This record gives sequence, C-alpha cells and structure tokens, in this order.
Amino acid sequence: MSYFPMFIDLEGVRCLIAGGGRIALRKAEALREFGARLTVVAPRILPQIKQMPETVWMERPFEAQDLDGQKLAVAATDDKEENSRIAGLCRERKIPVNAVDQPEDCDFIFPAYLKQGEVVAAFSSGGQSPVIAQYLKEGVRPLMTPLLGETASCLGSLRERVAECVETQAERKELYRELLALALEEGRLPSCREMEEALRRYKAAGDNTAQVEK
Repeated sequence: MSYFPMFIDLEGVRCLIAGGGRIALRKAEALREFGARLTVVAPRILPQIKQMPETVWMERPFEAQDLDGQKLAVAATDDKEENSRIAGLCRERKIPVNAVDQPEDCDFIFPAYLKQGEVVAAFSSGGQSPVIAQYLKEGVRPLMTPLLGETASCLGSLRERVAECVETQAERKELYRELLALALEEGRLPSCREMEEALRRYKAAGDNTAQVEK
C-alpha cells in the first residue's frame, strides 16, 4: 500500500508517544522539529527524552485516558500487542496513529526527510524498504543546503509585493525562478536592490503588455 504524501501543520499540536526507548526518542525528535507539543508515557523513559524542553513525560504504563486531548499518537512500546491495543484505542477516538514497524496498525508513517528552514523533502517506500527511502534521502541531501531554506524564506517575504506588481501567474513563477537561479548560481541571497529591479522589470513588462492589448 502506498501512502498519500500529505504535509500537515504540527505547530502546537498535542501528540502522544507511548514508549520511552530509542525508537520513541527518534519519533519525539522528529515531531519536535515540526513544533509538536509532546507527551511521553512509558514505564522507563530515556534521559534524552526527559530533557527535551516543553515535553511532558510520565514514567508509568500507558493508560487509555492518556489519549484525552491528543491529536496524534505514536505507539512505540517494545510490545506489539500493546502497540496494537493503543492503535485500536486511537482509532476509536479518531486519532491518527503510527504503530512502529506495524503497518497494519498505522494510519500514517514517518518518512525519511530532510529539512532546511521551511523547505522539507520527504521520502517513503510505503514501509516496504526503508533502505530505499534512505537512498533517496542521501541522493537529495546535497541539494538541501541552508541557502535553499534561506532563499525560500526570502522569496516568501516577497509574495505580497509580487502579487501586487506582477500581473499573471506565469510571470510570477518566472520571477521566482529567476531569483532562485541567481541565489543558486551566486551562492547567496538576492540583494534588496536585485529583487526591486526584478520586480520593476516584470511590472513594466506587464504594463507594456496591457497597453498593447488596449
């Protein structure tokens, strides 16, 4: 079964992890990187998890009421039957759940991913071959530089100006492509002067086109 690659906003979203070992740590690190509010429940919890800022942890067995108010859950205990039970409780409550290494109990899976700022590239083999997802991740890694994340932020800051100054969607895309190419070729962000010049040029081209059409 292939999974639909849907990106969701986890900033401030309450997420529960049942489990406190190495796998739970990896899931916690991934969810925290995207701003989730974590609660971790397990009889034994690694110190690295306990030391995570703004993470609630309870060192005891999972209880059904731990799901109260949660929007997402991960079953990462070392007991497959317990993971299946937790997944069943989540589904009764309409809470999306990931049961580690148990695709039949998963509503979603964790992809291999790369992140630079707001730019995220994710890879999945549908749970069949993580080595393939990792292969793709390593292949793309050279492209996912800090500059790419910074450029995305820079171009995002222009969106309102571009919408005001550039008439058509095709021209807007071309402007963004031009500024991206400049950043990648020069290895730096476009300067304010370069961005203003590009905006004026595309605006003038649009004005000229409108005059010709009249």
